[in-house]
Amino acid sequence: MEILVTGGSGYIGSHTCIELLNAGFEVIVVDNFCNSNRQALERVRKITGKKLKIYEIDLLDREGLCDVFYHNSVKGVIHFAGFKAVGESVQKPLHYYNNNLGSTITLCEVMQEFGVKKMVFSSSATVYGPTETVPLKEEIPLEATNPYGRTKLILEQILQDIHVADNEWSTTFLRYFNPVGAHESGLIGEDPNGIPNNLTPYITQVAIGKLNKLSVFGNDYPTHDGTGVRDYIHVMDLAVGHLKALDQVLTNNGVNVYNLGTGQGYSVLEVIRTFEEVTGIPIPFEITGRRPGDIAISYADPTKARLELGWHAQKGLEDMLRDAWRWQEMNKEGYLSKDRLIP
Repeated sequence: MEILVTGGSGYIGSHTCIELLNAGFEVIVVDNFCNSNRQALERVRKITGKKLKIYEIDLLDREGLCDVFYHNSVKGVIHFAGFKAVGESVQKPLHYYNNNLGSTITLCEVMQEFGVKKMVFSSSATVYGPTETVPLKEEIPLEATNPYGRTKLILEQILQDIHVADNEWSTTFLRYFNPVGAHESGLIGEDPNGIPNNLTPYITQVAIGKLNKLSVFGNDYPTHDGTGVRDYIHVMDLAVGHLKALDQVLTNNGVNVYNLGTGQGYSVLEVIRTFEEVTGIPIPFEITGRRPGDIAISYADPTKARLELGWHAQKGLEDMLRDAWRWQEMNKEGYLSKDRLIP
């Protein structure tokens, strides 16, 4: 069965491609590689020993996307593609609205045209907004506070409207929290452009010597050590969650939404200490001011995914950080490392 994965060379997309291939699916990747590296997919082939089709196409290119559907028997879509940096979205809101909304609308129009009405949509916990209510349940009111989060929220609404208009559509929204870690092989992992926006790659880049020290944004939050608490989930657990969601949309019609998280929150300082314990490498850091929009505590209630998808996170924080470090240690410059592991 052929499954189209948009943004398949990205961090979560590439790990999900591994799970899809290992599960026996044929994978078709559509990606414009604007914030990812084609090398990730070469390494997916290395890990799985299986082929996948790759199309370098922007989802806003309707003609190119139609060509992909015309030449393949796509049965379902896992939709990762989109801009994803919260800070950048505040600086460039039109850029985000045009790309994230426009590309998804084009994708849905082409899917409709070719009779493909099964989608797993990569949403985000940012749709919950600045609530201090924890754990976060799927049914609480939504209130995104930045353009990136609003694109996810608007797209959830659009996809629900599509189902109302045509009940043959089946879509599952996956609201995931803070993906970390890497494939256990160390061949693929998180490879941010420039200074990392996320905590774990920032820590690993300090550990490898690319950055001098870690900035901890705020130590005056109402938490046990003053630093922000978040729900971190291993990227491979997340990838398995996408397969569970795919099974659901392929066999049912309707719209469903699930949190993918561990249900356990860890503070920034706890993550730093755990990394030091796992690797034996000290991480120098400095406390700086809070970032606008950050909240004290955010972690998931993953009960619904466990009950309805049969999914739960299996890897702990130590596994996440150990695998993240293995990836960084083997690939100091990410996929651009001179000592590439794939010829």
